[in-house]
Amino acid sequence: MANRKRQIVLRVPVTPEERAIIQQKMAQLGTKNFSAYARKMLIDGYIIHMDTSDIRAQTAELQKIGVNVNQIARRINSTGAVYAQDVEDIKGALAQIWQLQRSILSR
Repeated sequence: MANRKRQIVLRVPVTPEERAIIQQKMAQLGTKNFSAYARKMLIDGYIIHMDTSDIRAQTAELQKIGVNVNQIARRINSTGAVYAQDVEDIKGALAQIWQLQRSILSR
């Protein structure tokens, strides 16, 4: 090891499925040298960070609408009456969702 150019050894445990995927990707590149492939990917591989805050906000709004719809459905099932305010609440929540959706898609 003293005569080697690269003296530090990195080990990464993988599952059999992960190993198969790595081997498939190596085959796509036409390489059989795992060390060269791993070194290249670790040094030059891309890191993609996605900002999902908009999607999380939209998901939260959808959950709120779901809760409201369930409450309204329970009230309708128990009383048999639909209230105008409940319908307006749902319309307002849906308007917020569409506004978030347009905002996300415009980026």
